[in-house]
Amino acid sequence: MKKLFFLLIAGLSATFAQAQSSPKIGFKIGANYSNISGDLQHQNIYSNKLGFVGGITTSFPLASDGFISINPEILFSQKGYQYRDEEFTNTSGQRIKMKGDVGYNYIDVPVLLKVKAGGLFFEGGPLGSYLLGIKDNVETKVNDQSFERTTTVSKNGLTKFEVGYAAGVGYMLPVGVSLGVRYNGSISRLANDNNNNNLMNARHSLFQASLGYTLGGK
Repeated sequence: MKKLFFLLIAGLSATFAQAQSSPKIGFKIGANYSNISGDLQHQNIYSNKLGFVGGITTSFPLASDGFISINPEILFSQKGYQYRDEEFTNTSGQRIKMKGDVGYNYIDVPVLLKVKAGGLFFEGGPLGSYLLGIKDNVETKVNDQSFERTTTVSKNGLTKFEVGYAAGVGYMLPVGVSLGVRYNGSISRLANDNNNNNLMNARHSLFQASLGYTLGGK
């Protein structure tokens, strides 16, 4: 998977050389609304989680009028899910209930083909992701008392380099300010060994909304 990640980026670099005018650089920030999908055990315990996304955008026009372009980005992206356990009573008669969320921090590198129609644009293409780290935030309620704990989760057994795809639509003003919505899906499984049975068939899935600015306007 690591080789595929780098081959994806290297193979598209030849396309950038065909650009018909100077590339443009910009910035974007936004929010992810993420979960995991797939053939999951106890799927009903998982729900969507909000996270941050932001980073640098570039645009390499493939036509002199800018109608079509290749747009690589380097983004810090927070993904993950919320989870809950059903309430139960232990042998001591205590009522116990757990809930929490797992956050995955990634560097995302989408390389998207963008087609413009006036201010409106459509985009889609491959996405490479590198896993930086994981946090598990859990709240345990025992009777009427709550206990919170944050744990750093090991990356062992998880897929560190992921390959996926992104597709979206947006609108850019002449001054370079843009609004966009996007769907990101992963082709790679979240776990790569049998020690993570609950995640063996899990894949990241998210919707993303962002505000961007391109230096020099559209």
